[in-house]
Amino acid sequence: EVQLVESGGGLVQPGGSLRLSCTTSGFTISLYPMSWVRQAPGKGLELVAAVDTDATNTYYADSVKGRFTISRDDARYKVYLQLNSLKTEDTAMYYCATRSTSGRDLPLDWREYKIRGQGTQVTVSS
Repeated sequence: EVQLVESGGGLVQPGGSLRLSCTTSGFTISLYPMSWVRQAPGKGLELVAAVDTDATNTYYADSVKGRFTISRDDARYKVYLQLNSLKTEDTAMYYCATRSTSGRDLPLDWREYKIRGQGTQVTVSS
């Protein structure tokens, strides 16, 4: 059974940092692109960051470029999202996500990442 379990969320002040972790199991992570998607209150899902199978290519939403960094450690079956210089508009539920088919390409549409965990809440507030 494929499982994605997120951790690391919490309450942080504007300008602060968090590191989200995703622990995976049930599939060979090295064969799949991985991503983080988020859903802010009252809004739809947004692809925040994605990384391809060998971490050669990454994608970041314009709203987080220069502040967030996605990384993967396939040996530990983990994916990370470093969040720096957080803003109130970053408040959302963050989901680790992958897709159902393996491949070296990097999808840039959140709808392709249909396999998601339960999420971890990030709240940025003073």
